Amino acid sequence: MKTVAILSQKGGTGKTTLALHLAVAADKAGETVMVVDLDPQASATAWKDIRKPETPDVISVAPGRFHKALEAAQAAGVTLTLVDTAPHSQDVSYAAAKAADLVLIPCRHGFLDVTAIGTTAQLVESAGKPAFIVFNHLPPRGKNILDDVTQAVAGYGLKTAPCALHQRASFGNALTAGQTAQEFEPEGKAAQEIAALHAWLRKLLKAK
Repeated sequence: MKTVAILSQKGGTGKTTLALHLAVAADKAGETVMVVDLDPQASATAWKDIRKPETPDVISVAPGRFHKALEAAQAAGVTLTLVDTAPHSQDVSYAAAKAADLVLIPCRHGFLDVTAIGTTAQLVESAGKPAFIVFNHLPPRGKNILDDVTQAVAGYGLKTAPCALHQRASFGNALTAGQTAQEFEPEGKAAQEIAALHAWLRKLLKAK
């Protein structure tokens, strides 16, 4: 079983959106997927409550039961676990990073988002796990913005995913319907971006 932790010590970066979209992409690719929801707000769990398809599975877990949940997932034949964490929770985020094969850090392009990466970078470094920044919610026509924000985070010593996610209405609209963008608008640009990100992630995990 492979485990991917999705971390950011700042709120509002799109951790849950990223976790759910990657989970559905992996599910459609034939994996047995579980999303472990460690966020007390339980947004991923609320999405699952209104979702019609049975997969992927989403479970809300108290931090103290996290490792037991991973053991149960492996015993049940889960091949990929995505861990959705809460902001401002260093101990829980550290535990998630330590248990993961790799870490994804969603980051928007705003000044506060970029400067907040430092705290998450320190946490990941202390956990000793490979991590990649996933730029999220970028303006669709902002090539210069992507270049600028990539340069801005370079000083933190983290790699960046080669696939960025942009501001697409279908990301939000899909979640309110218990879906993801690739289900809500299969031929849309959001679906294409998630497909590219998942293909990159899958190749990376297979190499481990």
